[in-house]
Amino acid sequence: MTPDTSLTVPARFCGPPGMGNGGYVSGRLAGCLDGPVPGTAVEVTLRRPTPLDRRLDIVRQGTKAILLEGDSVLAEASPATMDEWHPDRATFNEAAGAATLPVIPHARHPLPHCFVCGPERKAGDGLCIHPGRLGGPTSAVLAAPWIPDAGLGDRDGRVLPEFIWAALDCPGGFAVVADDQAESVLLGRLAVRIVDRPAVGETCSITARRLGRDGRKLRAGSALYGATGDLLAVAMATWISVPPEALRAGAA
Repeated sequence: MTPDTSLTVPARFCGPPGMGNGGYVSGRLAGCLDGPVPGTAVEVTLRRPTPLDRRLDIVRQGTKAILLEGDSVLAEASPATMDEWHPDRATFNEAAGAATLPVIPHARHPLPHCFVCGPERKAGDGLCIHPGRLGGPTSAVLAAPWIPDAGLGDRDGRVLPEFIWAALDCPGGFAVVADDQAESVLLGRLAVRIVDRPAVGETCSITARRLGRDGRKLRAGSALYGATGDLLAVAMATWISVPPEALRAGAA
């Protein structure tokens, strides 16, 4: 297949060691599609971990964009119809309160350098999204505050789409392992519908909940709200239960 374009995932945007963060990679690939209608959903299926700091090819086939390393398919993006579900809502202050007790304590975080949720990342470097239970210790709903920094914006001061995808990624992962913190998961599929993009510096909130399980596949929904409480974006994810060493495989 002859490449139509290419992309490189800088090491800053890692998830597990040596791999691109699944939400960020998905958002970048979604942006390579030809002509999705704004406000409609795009779904990305991640086939293999995305390497960092390496030029990767993109091939467009009809309505699909395919990310390749040589002849190996890493990910595929296409327009999608998202299943209906009702996102949970939280204000910025409610989300900030939930995050004071992270569902996975920082000291036991399995990916401390993840671009989205790693506790070793500082503001301006990572997204610093650390979900906690909304409304009490037994709540199934997680929430986290998020204030996008200026480095995440376009020329108009709006957050670039790939960072919205990234912000919606990890909270869903926390939701599926919240009741079994010994379980390890990798993102397998992510569908996102962006209604509007927040401004840099806007006080946003993110919520997430587990939606179900089928064997090794765990489903989660997440949502992004702006400072006025309007829904800005919604996501549905499929996570795959993996051995703990799979989260370290990219470091080899």
